[in-house]
Amino acid sequence: MSSERPPTIDPVAAARWHAAAPALSPWLHEEVARRMEDRLQWIRQAPQAWCHWDAVRGGLQAHALVSTRYPQSRCQIHESAPHCLLVAQRALSRPWWSPARWGAASPQWGAPADASVQMLWANMALHTAADPQGLIAQWHRALAVDGYLMFSCLGPDTLRELHAVYAALGWPPAGHAFTDMHDWGDMLVHAGFAEPVMDMERITLTFATPERLLLELRELGCNLHPARFPALRGRRWRERLHQALADRLADPAHGGQLALTFEIIYGHAFKPAPRMRVSASSAVSLEDMRAMLRKG
Repeated sequence: MSSERPPTIDPVAAARWHAAAPALSPWLHEEVARRMEDRLQWIRQAPQAWCHWDAVRGGLQAHALVSTRYPQSRCQIHESAPHCLLVAQRALSRPWWSPARWGAASPQWGAPADASVQMLWANMALHTAADPQGLIAQWHRALAVDGYLMFSCLGPDTLRELHAVYAALGWPPAGHAFTDMHDWGDMLVHAGFAEPVMDMERITLTFATPERLLLELRELGCNLHPARFPALRGRRWRERLHQALADRLADPAHGGQLALTFEIIYGHAFKPAPRMRVSASSAVSLEDMRAMLRKG
């Protein structure tokens, strides 16, 4: 990691992907969100309000799970990609004639105000951010004191088989390098979070054909590495790729299907009460002063 941006993410490519990513919830995102939602059973107090950050890409089915767990909690939905907003509103808005439209279950739309929610839920969004520290800082500002962040992202072992295929063929990297969970923990602390808890697991997905494998990968993301192929490739290159995937990824343990590893990182951290820095001249915001007074 550099001091501000991951060294292997092209910020222009990352912005282009964010603006054009398919407005749908990939199967892997939904599965990861389901497993992350199961971790909420260890949280004793339900949030008064929670924010779902990028719900369409993060998982619309998972949104229903969290909403069911916290039926009395106000929900704020923030879609940072404009093309996903209409999809989210169609899927999650209550009909105008429904009494539930005026209840806690009816979502509010837009970016959360500072210190306005007790939980921020961000599923599978962090690993494609060109400025992850800036994104984490946004999440920190949105949370109230004692609120908590729940997030997930891809880890360094993701697609290791695909990277090996590209390396064996002498091609540029198949994708950017994903950040280790310990580095995410350090960034959380640097942003002002406390007690970060990081967890990791590996999921193996299998595919019947190279075409199906590539189709699934296109839904999950794209190559953001600055040293990726600089130009278009032809049919022969694609045929060579398909053949290499079929030859090198077939796994006898999975009936000869093509197998790829995905490392999933789960993160959880609290926003503590602000501490006043002692110096010759100190400036404290009104919101921080109120929080310190409430804490005594």
